[in-house]
Amino acid sequence: MPTPSAKSGAPRRRVTLDHQLLTYWEREARRLDALAAAARWGWIARGYARKAERARAQAARSAGREAARDQPIVTAPPEAANEDRAPSA
Repeated sequence: MPTPSAKSGAPRRRVTLDHQLLTYWEREARRLDALAAAARWGWIARGYARKAERARAQAARSAGREAARDQPIVTAPPEAANEDRAPSA
């Protein structure tokens, strides 16, 4: 039985650990921001804000690794590989 995403024909995104960590840390930062906003005492709010900032830093680190993974690997261009061959007429 095909899944709904398979029926749509849309390309599926490869799930990597860095992508999972990125979404986790972004979600955790939003949760901590909400806790900081609802905190009664300033020292608790500041602690939540610091934790949210660390979570955003972790998300940025994972986003950087994920972006590096999505870039194509640079290899020799096909013309350079065929320089020793004579042109075909």
